[in-house]
Amino acid sequence: MGAPLTISVAVVGGGPAGLFAAERLAQSGCAVTVYEKMPSVGRKFLMAGRGGLNLTHAEDFEAFAGRYGAAAGWARPMLEAFTPADLRSWAEGLGQPTFVGSSGRVFPKAMKASPLLRAWLARLAALGVTVRTRTTWLGWDAAGALRFATPDGEITERPDATVLALGGASWPKLGSDGAWAAWVGDVAPFRPANMGFDTAWSPVMQGFAGQPLKGIALSFAGRTVRGEAMVARYGLEGGAIYALSAPLRDAIEAEGSATVTLDLRPDMSVGALTARLSQGRGAASLSNHLRKALKLTPVETNLLREAHGRNLPAEPGALARAIKAAPIRLTGAQGLARAISSAGGVRLGAVDERLMLRARPGVFVAGEMVDWEAPTGGYLLQATFATAAWAARGVLAWTSRQA
Repeated sequence: MGAPLTISVAVVGGGPAGLFAAERLAQSGCAVTVYEKMPSVGRKFLMAGRGGLNLTHAEDFEAFAGRYGAAAGWARPMLEAFTPADLRSWAEGLGQPTFVGSSGRVFPKAMKASPLLRAWLARLAALGVTVRTRTTWLGWDAAGALRFATPDGEITERPDATVLALGGASWPKLGSDGAWAAWVGDVAPFRPANMGFDTAWSPVMQGFAGQPLKGIALSFAGRTVRGEAMVARYGLEGGAIYALSAPLRDAIEAEGSATVTLDLRPDMSVGALTARLSQGRGAASLSNHLRKALKLTPVETNLLREAHGRNLPAEPGALARAIKAAPIRLTGAQGLARAISSAGGVRLGAVDERLMLRARPGVFVAGEMVDWEAPTGGYLLQATFATAAWAARGVLAWTSRQA
């Protein structure tokens, strides 16, 4: 008997989903070529690394799996098959040990993506993976071959299987522009996720753009999130607001605005705040009194005035309640060009249990191009890797049946 035929796989997209699918497939003996339209791979991955590269999260798995909202049930078997612990082990296997931050977020000790990406690309090269950059996917021709635009003209490829890992539609300048939706079909419209929100700041408040709000809590629709945010000229951005971005976005789309409630001192009760504020103010201005009694920063004090009016309550109890519940009316969401991630993409019903497109046998999808969303905090990258591993397994199962 002759040697078994090598399975050829085209991976379209050189982000983390595409690279991880390529790695898994090459380790299984497939001949893998990665096609990337940008001049280099991993651009969005490197951009994420500027914030420390939050790989995953160390919280209890049940809580972790629940972060995927409407897609939690769909994503669960993939997250169970490639867990946060698996992702940490993978990074450490590339010489990048990880650590758990105080919030439970997991980072590489190097706190950046470039060393990990370099080691990853070296591993892929050692596995025989071919990477072709400046190669833009154009869909399929009439005979079902993959079409690509290259600097030397259009080419076609006929692999045994294909993994599409083209990302969503956020940060389009880094390559994820969602243009692929025109060829894949059955795609939910793209919407921004993990983005900032607009509010009608006064000129005074706009002057605090770039100032952080640390150790706060934000509440909306019965959910409270602890964390940090940042004042922007247009409104609010940052991790705490991103964690509420899906319901806030949906409410604004439905009603035209949404009001989020800000607690500037979530670790203190109204009673404790009242006691502090009841201590002699003397001739001090209210701003100085708030600074000395509660260490409120100028941006926090002015935010209170934005929420409650210029004349804040003088009575300690009323002022304490104002600090614990400052309403901020949001009137719009920042668009896809500024969003960290996107909602929408290939509908879950358009793929089978292996992530193969029902309308395109032998074509699998992975990563953010599928219609799921999650908050920042490691959930985005974890699901990106998990879906890539699942799609690679699907390729191997499908091709084995075709042999």
